[in-house]
Amino acid sequence: MDATTDKEEPTRRDFIHIASGTAVVVGTGFFAWPLIDQMNPAADTLSLATIDFDVSDLEEGQQVVAKWQGKPVFIRYRTKAEIAEADAVDLDDLKDPQTDNERLIAGPDGKLKPEYLVTIGICTHLGCVPLFDPNDEKGGEYRGWFCPCHGSHYDNSGRIRKGPAPTNLEIPPYRYMSDTLLQIGTEA
Repeated sequence: MDATTDKEEPTRRDFIHIASGTAVVVGTGFFAWPLIDQMNPAADTLSLATIDFDVSDLEEGQQVVAKWQGKPVFIRYRTKAEIAEADAVDLDDLKDPQTDNERLIAGPDGKLKPEYLVTIGICTHLGCVPLFDPNDEKGGEYRGWFCPCHGSHYDNSGRIRKGPAPTNLEIPPYRYMSDTLLQIGTEA
């Protein structure tokens, strides 16, 4: 026999092996899919994946707390003085350097809306809910949020300024549906 003619033709047995293997793979997929699919969020959970919030009722200097996916979300209508104060911060003084503008989302016209700050109201240290009062010691040393659990101080842009928290207050995914309607839970 020559080496070039040594190739065997496929047999029935080869076909049976391939067909059996394919049946096992397909059968495993049919068996595994319900187990994998049950790990997806329930329909009622998905319905809470986004919330809409109308900021037209907010007054300058006011903060409200909305609930999104079981987390508090701070929505703050900042004064012009607070915006100017946040813009004037030297980035070298920050643990987690971010400009105030980097923490904002553009409106439908493509321009930033610095008067509205949206943050997740959970301290990045151990998950407590910080207090806010820019005119009182509850707001901390930087006229923003203060976490009473371990003493983290955030400024009025939600940036960590002092204390054990490692990062700024988180900005949730959100977008402006109109000039006054926010949708929290969707990418901009």
